[in-house]
Amino acid sequence: MNSPTDDIDTSDRSPPGDDLLAAELMLGLLEPDERRRAAARAETDPAFARLVDGWDQRFAPWLVRVEPVAPSAALWPRIRRDLGWEAPPQRARAPLWGSLLLWRCATAVAAGVALAVVLLRPAVVPPTETAAARPVTTLAHDDGRAAWLVTVDATQGKVFVVPVPGTVSPGERICELWIIPSGGAPISLGAVSDRKAHTVDIAEALRARLAAGAVLAVTLEDRQGVPHAAPAGPIVAKGEILDI
Repeated sequence: MNSPTDDIDTSDRSPPGDDLLAAELMLGLLEPDERRRAAARAETDPAFARLVDGWDQRFAPWLVRVEPVAPSAALWPRIRRDLGWEAPPQRARAPLWGSLLLWRCATAVAAGVALAVVLLRPAVVPPTETAAARPVTTLAHDDGRAAWLVTVDATQGKVFVVPVPGTVSPGERICELWIIPSGGAPISLGAVSDRKAHTVDIAEALRARLAAGAVLAVTLEDRQGVPHAAPAGPIVAKGEILDI
């Protein structure tokens, strides 16, 4: 009897079709050059943009289908211990990691990425040292609702941003991401999407500012003049960068 994979041709290494490319773009699975080309195409090609929006709609319900489960206080220390990380310094933090919505969203995003890797990739490349796991920083509204989930890689100068769909309505304005160093003024990192997962490339001169204790914030700004010299619009979400 044939196995489920007997009829799959794994010898084809041709570029992915538009539908697969759109799915990988939405989930943030493309390499940097591929991602930039695909993102630029989505801005100018209406047919391709519809495919990206279609995948966005397919995966967005995962964020609300995961049943909320309150993690125990020992869960995060056990994960750190199993990974061989040192225990974090004891200090007071905002109760974001205790938020059920945060764990619901983080679990859904992780499940979506894992499932997409299985379904869309012929093979999974083992992670390298530069792809080590990092904690997720939550950019939340004043009422504690998560708006973006962010992973910071200061060494590579990358900020991976995953929006929680439907939590922000920029209207005619755009969402602009800022880094606020401890005791310093906000510095724009550029525009971020309120609909699609993507990566923000950070200039080398700013990478040292992506340190634990600094704050990431998103404001609503005019479309013209990005990156702006200083924020003028309201802050819609913010969160402190966490220690690894």
